[in-house]
Amino acid sequence: MDMPTEAPVMTLPNAILFPQAMVPLFIFEKRYRSMLHDVLEGNRLFAVALQKPGRVRETPSQIAGLGLVRASVRNRNGTSNLILQGITRVELGPSVRTKPYRIHKLRPIASVPAESDITEKLMVKLLDITVKRLKQGFNFPVHPLKSSKPPISPEGQSPMVESILQSIHHLSKLNDPEQLADLISCTLLTSPVERQVILETADVEIRLKNLLRFLLAEIEINKINMGDADQQD
Repeated sequence: MDMPTEAPVMTLPNAILFPQAMVPLFIFEKRYRSMLHDVLEGNRLFAVALQKPGRVRETPSQIAGLGLVRASVRNRNGTSNLILQGITRVELGPSVRTKPYRIHKLRPIASVPAESDITEKLMVKLLDITVKRLKQGFNFPVHPLKSSKPPISPEGQSPMVESILQSIHHLSKLNDPEQLADLISCTLLTSPVERQVILETADVEIRLKNLLRFLLAEIEINKINMGDADQQD
């Protein structure tokens, strides 16, 4: 696929679009209805950027995810439901225009690979921490899977969790630390700020280390919360 030099940008307060992730979006604002119409008439590509925290005016983060509209259903009232698949990380350049919707210049961001021996150790640790985090339970920020086979769920394991585990172990066997980090990040990290940090980190080794740090912190917080819940019961 040829990467565009510019694309529409949708600024959202909580959503981060990772490569390969499938994100459902509900389009209701007039400007984004116009954007979607133009996108579907063109290359079906637009970027999703996190609104910078603490800003009153619309201020998209500089690093965003470029996505491809895989499916779009228009509702009778003019709104639309769509599925957007992440393609790549991009850096937003100068705005070409801001009305009726934003269009920015784009620069694709290539990942910086880590040394194989370091990557292997980090991946082993990440898989162990991920399983521990999955066992605590969670709500999915987005639907993270590009595709998945019908899961076989063992007793006590939800089908979605089993599907995630299958995909994680599949990526680990393929020795794909970049996709592994992105999949786990968009699935398990609850903080949009933390997910944005992972999106912005081009160096795969640093990305894995940041993800480990975030997951360990969430595990500790959940332990405290679960302990408080037990005391209340």
